[in-house]
Amino acid sequence: MTAGMPHQLDSRVRQVLARGTVIPAHPLALNANRHLDERRQRALSRYYIAAGAGGLAVGVHTTQFGIREPQIGLLKPVLQLAAEEMDRADSSRSEPLIRIGGACGDTAQALREANLLHDLGYHACLLSLAAVKDGDDSELVAHCRAVGEVMPLIGFYLQPAVGGRVLSYEFWRKLADIESVIAIKIAPFNRYQTLDVMRAVAESGRDIALYTGNDDNIVMDLLTPYGFRVNGDARERRIVGGLLGHWSVWTRRAVDLLTECHSAALDGGSIPGSLLRRSIEVTDCNAAFFDARHQFAGCIAGLHEVLRRQGLLQGTWCLNPDETLSPGQSAEIDRVYNAYPHLNDDEFVRTHLEQWLKP
Repeated sequence: MTAGMPHQLDSRVRQVLARGTVIPAHPLALNANRHLDERRQRALSRYYIAAGAGGLAVGVHTTQFGIREPQIGLLKPVLQLAAEEMDRADSSRSEPLIRIGGACGDTAQALREANLLHDLGYHACLLSLAAVKDGDDSELVAHCRAVGEVMPLIGFYLQPAVGGRVLSYEFWRKLADIESVIAIKIAPFNRYQTLDVMRAVAESGRDIALYTGNDDNIVMDLLTPYGFRVNGDARERRIVGGLLGHWSVWTRRAVDLLTECHSAALDGGSIPGSLLRRSIEVTDCNAAFFDARHQFAGCIAGLHEVLRRQGLLQGTWCLNPDETLSPGQSAEIDRVYNAYPHLNDDEFVRTHLEQWLKP
């Protein structure tokens, strides 16, 4: 454990994070035997970087939590592969890619994973609280504080439908006071709970970067100003970027979308009708990819299917053989492909795929 490490985060990383960027939640490339396909794992990282992503989130829900199982043992190898590709890219970039790694489990496990991230050169830890289901606010804050002594923290509001828990406004207000918290991924898929986080951060007065993980409301999250009165003063906070499983597909278009949202927010005038329409289009696509019809049972396989169609993956295999596309999900992906051809980046992938697949 490295005391004081959270205060040594590269100022350039903080600037990119604060400005807002696209951070895909990195999937896991497997072969038909459900073993790591290193060539395609690297190709995915190269795709995201070439598409204009400002960082990668690895070892998170989209990477599959099963990588941590002792009999699978893929957490460190997958983190290393992504770090190597970011090293390669950073050698010719003016701004570093933001390196985010997931940590989960009880405090002992989360500390082990945070130390691994530290040793591999990651910048921040996205801390899941899914395993700490019975702790009260004080216990949760103590858990976060302990991990934050090892790594800068990104708080994470994970939706209950995929393993998260409801977290109180009081929890978020206390979390915002932890100095090592540099950002929060807001992904409860719930307007009220999103508002809890925004208000807590506004009232803290701290400069914490806010990122959407609300795949059902991506565009509106990026366009909405959140205004609050704090001790009689007006404070406004915005969600500046996205750390999203949804942005692990069609990533080039996600980068374009974020640029448009930033421009509209800076303009301060009326939101263009085209962006309001895009909000619904993106949410419709997400419903297909994430399998909302079946309570998100096929969310990872759905992302894999899009990447398979583009040639980045060979199949939709997940570590758990029971985790597959749901009935009718492939047809739903067909439907949104046909309905919104302007949202895919198939031509971009087709142009560069051979290069990304090179050893």
